[in-house]
Amino acid sequence: MNRQQQIIQWLQQDSERMAALRTARRLGLNDWCLGAGFVRNLVWDQLHGYATPTPLNDIDVIHYDPQRPEAERDQMLEIRLQEWMPQPWSVKNQARMHLRSGRAPYLNSEDAISFWTERETAVGARLNADDSITLVAPFGLDGLFADTITFNTKNGDLNAYEQRVTAKGWLQHWPRLRQIRG
Repeated sequence: MNRQQQIIQWLQQDSERMAALRTARRLGLNDWCLGAGFVRNLVWDQLHGYATPTPLNDIDVIHYDPQRPEAERDQMLEIRLQEWMPQPWSVKNQARMHLRSGRAPYLNSEDAISFWTERETAVGARLNADDSITLVAPFGLDGLFADTITFNTKNGDLNAYEQRVTAKGWLQHWPRLRQIRG
């Protein structure tokens, strides 16, 4: 079984993650996925042999809709998701997120997550209409399976990377992880 198939199988076996994917799909968003810790933590938990999934701080819903980039719309979508499935949802339209970093506009969701601070975080999952799962991973999946947390040089902010690794406690929670700074 290849890495993509393995992650999809792990997602399918996780009832909470599948419920989150089904709930997010109900929004009918363009170019969406559940990203960051949603997939990353699942893989790290599996590789560390954890029987209980690490709780998610939030469920990151990313989408790309240049016709409706308003932050207020994302807030409304978070409220809707919360009504459907009480969880700490975070919805971000990637069509506006380049403004936070002073970058050129992103082309799509995959382009947007390719600028995230860690390469292993830049992965997402989408539940299609036929219930198949598509993974979005601009850097591939090898890093997730290599027990690494790698600074994304495309992001360019090494200080933010160092702060995130420390603040999130990844090296303590998943002790086999190794930091790679570029």
